[in-house]
Amino acid sequence: MLIKIAWRNVWRNGLRSSVVIASIAMGIWAGLFVISVSAGLNEQRTKDALNTYISHVQIHDTMFVKDNNVEFRITDMDEVRETLSANPDVKSFAERVVLSGMVSSSAGGFGARITGVDPEQEKGVSTMHEKLVEGAYFEGMKRNPVLIGKKLAEKLKVGLRKKIVLTFQKDNGDIITGAFRVVGIYKTSNSKTDEMNVFIRSSDANRLLEENSGYHEVAIITNNLAEIDTISATIGASLPGLSVRSWKEISPDLGYADEMMMQMLYIIIGIILMALSFGIINTMLMAVLERKRELGMLMSVGMNKTKVFFMIVVETIFISMVGGPIGVVLGFLTVSHFGSAGIDLSVVGKGLEEFGISTMVYTNLEPIFYLNVTVMVIVAAILSSIYPAIKALQLKPAEAVRAL
Repeated sequence: MLIKIAWRNVWRNGLRSSVVIASIAMGIWAGLFVISVSAGLNEQRTKDALNTYISHVQIHDTMFVKDNNVEFRITDMDEVRETLSANPDVKSFAERVVLSGMVSSSAGGFGARITGVDPEQEKGVSTMHEKLVEGAYFEGMKRNPVLIGKKLAEKLKVGLRKKIVLTFQKDNGDIITGAFRVVGIYKTSNSKTDEMNVFIRSSDANRLLEENSGYHEVAIITNNLAEIDTISATIGASLPGLSVRSWKEISPDLGYADEMMMQMLYIIIGIILMALSFGIINTMLMAVLERKRELGMLMSVGMNKTKVFFMIVVETIFISMVGGPIGVVLGFLTVSHFGSAGIDLSVVGKGLEEFGISTMVYTNLEPIFYLNVTVMVIVAAILSSIYPAIKALQLKPAEAVRAL
């Protein structure tokens, strides 16, 4: 009976209740949409980084990780190949020659990370072959082809089939220079990557290194990114003399952002619910004051304070539980739509590129988040009802009955 009375009380002033319900629904909908965009931006940034240059797991000589020196190559590549080929969690891997050097043209010279790759192997661990905006992927030139980023091409003032010179060191410190022809220009979502990385064939790099030839890095793509820590540890146990690191260890900023994102999402939705709670408190206080005489009569005829308190709490929960699910459903539909269609942020593309974020963002939220938001709405409703309910308990029946 008390619950039925509380439900009727909610709709005694339908306009006011509807406004509060709409506010709750719109607040939750907007909150879910905003945080899904934030989650999508972070996920896209991580995905682009893993697919272009980081990969899921990397293997190096332990000293190479510390010094990044050309002399610290992986000594037993056959063992590495056998280990990775036998691991069912490894989808693909690619061997790389990694050199720190300089790239120059007639327009000037700039520091660069020179990566020697096997073109076919590299397709299995990165999407660099899909990022070309000009030219072809190591095609059209038999000797010394090179891929460079669009931003670097602009700084060097070179185009397709133009010559650039790569300079790097051998183990003994001797300087090596090689003339390469630009066969492809790529553009990723990260302008810093485009500016600092050039790609050549590993065979060309090792030919120039001569007796110092070899591989410094093995990039790995796994079948299950969610279990990356376990997979990385398993590979590391099989190759104890080498450094085996997951992408979270290779790029801590990406790992930190990924771990912190969910916490930030709950903080954002919590702030929104806190703001909505003040509106709920205000509405319920008005309802209590308007029904001052009615509440006094109920207490005069025998309704105890516990039931009055419970009735006000239930009214508040009803208002929240009508607006909350509406907001969650609207949020789910919006997130699902833009999760497929995407949001084009090319108008601020240059700014996003500085942070390594693609201009096409796909909204994303884990299913458990919707359930947690619903629980948070219920908790916020209960907390919001306490003060108005206490005010109702403070009414003196004799005075309340005489109130206008």
